[in-house]
Amino acid sequence: MLDFWQAVAVSPLARNALLAGLLASIACGVVGTYVVTRRITYIAAGVAHCVLAGLGAAQYLNVVHGWRWLQPVHGALVAAIVAAGIIGGVALRAREREDTAIGAVWSVGMALGILFIYRTPGYNQDMMSYLFGNILLVTTRDLWTTLLLDVIIVGLAAAFHPQLQAVCFDEEFARLRNLRVDVYYMVLLMLTAVTVVVLSMVVGIVLVIALLTLPAAITGRFAGSLAGMMVGACLLCAAFTCLGLTLSYGPDLPAGPVIILVCGMAYLLVNAVGYLRARRR
Repeated sequence: MLDFWQAVAVSPLARNALLAGLLASIACGVVGTYVVTRRITYIAAGVAHCVLAGLGAAQYLNVVHGWRWLQPVHGALVAAIVAAGIIGGVALRAREREDTAIGAVWSVGMALGILFIYRTPGYNQDMMSYLFGNILLVTTRDLWTTLLLDVIIVGLAAAFHPQLQAVCFDEEFARLRNLRVDVYYMVLLMLTAVTVVVLSMVVGIVLVIALLTLPAAITGRFAGSLAGMMVGACLLCAAFTCLGLTLSYGPDLPAGPVIILVCGMAYLLVNAVGYLRARRR
């Protein structure tokens, strides 16, 4: 149980993993609160799976065409923002059903990502690490990138918190107050896209939605305000990440799935306790 914390004291890889988890928790708590409150988890899922296209394209250009400055996280960020823009544009302007657009972006993004990965020499074996994460291989550059993305997320959330709160809780009332709902809805989607990129480095693309939504959903049962929900979600996400790293390190299990299992068990436990209390009343 203490193997991971002993490794933190001597191993840079373990320290980077811990720092990555803590930094990702900030983005997770802030944006996850908006996602859960606004009920756009399905949009976040579509964006998350489209990220694979950016990851694959960036690595293909890096390896095959020598674009050494281009890292997978850069491609992931571009793909996530493009996917969020397409889905948001369809939801706000087009007559096409929103779920159809999400399905199209989801499937096309995954397909493009797989094709790029397949065409990158010597790169196929890393597919699982992008799908399910490998937090123990996070580099110092990744940490600085995550910190920068955190600053952007927290800055935008702080600057537009009243507007984003209005869009999340009562969109029609916000429109009546002449708030530019469409603009702030797109800001929310862009924040979600950036957060998906941050979290995909911790738990991978497949599992990112659980880490984005479950801590916020748990905190939402107890918090009295949106700000309190954000703080609680950040703390819970950090706790789940640390516990998942602790449990996975000794048995040499993949950290991402273990972190999500911890989140899922906590979510089920909280709901079970709530259900039992409701029945007793």
